[in-house]
Amino acid sequence: MIERKWLFGVAALALIGIVLLARGFWATDDKAARSRADAAFVVPVETATAERKQVPVRIESLGSVTPIASVAIKARVDTAITGVHFKDGAEVTKGDLLFTLDGRAIEAQIAQTEGAIARDRAQLAGAERDVARYTDLVAKSATPVINLDNAKTQSEVFRAAIKSDEGLLENLKVQLSYCTITAPITGRISAAAVKVGNFVRQADTAAMATINQMAPVYVTFTVPQKVLPEIRQALKAQTATIEAIIPGEQKRANGQVTMIENTVDSTTGLATIRATMPNEKEVLWPGTLVTTELTLRLEDAVVVPSSAVQVSQTGSFIFVINDNVAKVQPVRVERTVGNQSVIGSGLSGGETVVTDGQLLLSNGTRVNPRGAKVAGT
Repeated sequence: MIERKWLFGVAALALIGIVLLARGFWATDDKAARSRADAAFVVPVETATAERKQVPVRIESLGSVTPIASVAIKARVDTAITGVHFKDGAEVTKGDLLFTLDGRAIEAQIAQTEGAIARDRAQLAGAERDVARYTDLVAKSATPVINLDNAKTQSEVFRAAIKSDEGLLENLKVQLSYCTITAPITGRISAAAVKVGNFVRQADTAAMATINQMAPVYVTFTVPQKVLPEIRQALKAQTATIEAIIPGEQKRANGQVTMIENTVDSTTGLATIRATMPNEKEVLWPGTLVTTELTLRLEDAVVVPSSAVQVSQTGSFIFVINDNVAKVQPVRVERTVGNQSVIGSGLSGGETVVTDGQLLLSNGTRVNPRGAKVAGT
């Protein structure tokens, strides 16, 4: 019995030793695995460099393009159209022939009036001869003075008739000039609303065609009243510039602010601003809605790509890389300029920031940067 108990005790001790050795082995193995896993968990990320540079202070708004001059072509006489001398939508120059109208009736009236003037002048010449003859006779007491007075009166009547007919002739010539319609301004003309053979009247409300001046043009937009003092100060300092961006168009149109409306809309709190755009290449089209960027001035600031900025419940932050380790850096974003964010506080410039791969990062995560890029490039 004693030997049997002794054997059971030795076996139990041996079993306990084996269990302890196994536990130590697996514990050592788990620690090594964790170390290897930690060493292998390196997140590849894309980075950029926070840059300190001159950044524009801009105000964006929605605006519309309006022509400086727009002329509706209408008939000034009642007659028929005999000719249309432009292509629909063509560019026309001031003085170009647009329409010709039937002026034969007016030409006939002109000929009739010219005949009446010739008749009046012949009658005036006869009356003046009578005046001269009666003047001699009255001097010789060979005729009553009343005959001389009547001759003078008749002479004045013919002179008045000539003036009246000459006035009528000038009016008819003006009416005839209305039968030749030329472009009053340089610009782009619309489609002709009437064609050859149509009858037009002075009372017609619809225009025969419309010409819009294309260069320069106006861009009108509104801004909140709180930024109005800054805009006025920038205009006074001559640092204000404006760009108009057309949706779907790569080109931008530059211009100059030329007017600030003298009142602020009390219902909306918005002030209307108008800029004059040279528009030599006709990038802007009347009636187009555009995005306007009014640059007030340039300020020294730190900028990073907007993709580097992350937002949490506590505010905005950026992952900053130091010795291939990501660190959470709280920042304050003042504004965005294009695809860049202007940092008001939190960065001083020169830091390497993460622009892609933030979803796998936390404070202290090791990273493998893919080469830093300068912000804005």
